[in-house]
Amino acid sequence: MSGGRPLTVVLADDERLVRTALRAILSAEPDLEVVGEAATGAEAVSVVRRLRPDVVLMDVRMPEVDGIRATERLLGTMDPAPRIVVVTTFENDAYVYDALRAGASGFLLKRSAAEELVQAVRLVARGESLLFPAAVRALATRHSPTHRPGPTPGRRLTEREAQVLRLVAEGLTNAEIADQLAVGAQTVKTHVAAVLAKLGARDRTQAVIMAYEHGFVVPGRREPSG
Repeated sequence: MSGGRPLTVVLADDERLVRTALRAILSAEPDLEVVGEAATGAEAVSVVRRLRPDVVLMDVRMPEVDGIRATERLLGTMDPAPRIVVVTTFENDAYVYDALRAGASGFLLKRSAAEELVQAVRLVARGESLLFPAAVRALATRHSPTHRPGPTPGRRLTEREAQVLRLVAEGLTNAEIADQLAVGAQTVKTHVAAVLAKLGARDRTQAVIMAYEHGFVVPGRREPSG
């Protein structure tokens, strides 16, 4: 996003009524523009590759190709890739967890308020993630493998980076982490960037998913930050 142009959005959902409602909400905002729609995962991949939007609102259950496979295809082939937000009816669905593992920046419930939808689009377009700690913990408890091969995040991170990752997993913003650790916000931003680079994660959400899967953060238990 640059030069004050509107953020561009593609809507991918097999229900026309849902797409119509999403378009009406987003089009009412002067800084948001819906540039395309798709009714299947395969169509979503084609439309997004052609239009190159900033953000994609992706239903997970669609015919032909589901939202998870569509997310994987887009994030694996586009550079720069769009930010993808999963739109779902059930927050504890295994589909949601798989989409987050595939690199989606977060998820939004279809029953969310209009202002939450608008804020979500703006948030992920800025490179941030829709991270809901309680929901992610519940997803990890239900759907993450008991053990995932490979070195744990703790073995790759410095002690301070590990602290930062635990606080990110609790849903704290950079400013809140800076306040808790008594450091500058820019320092936290640097630590977060280092965590993402070392873990090979696209964003905060994917880093937290990796932390849960490797047992670095334990679902259902608040980790110490110090």
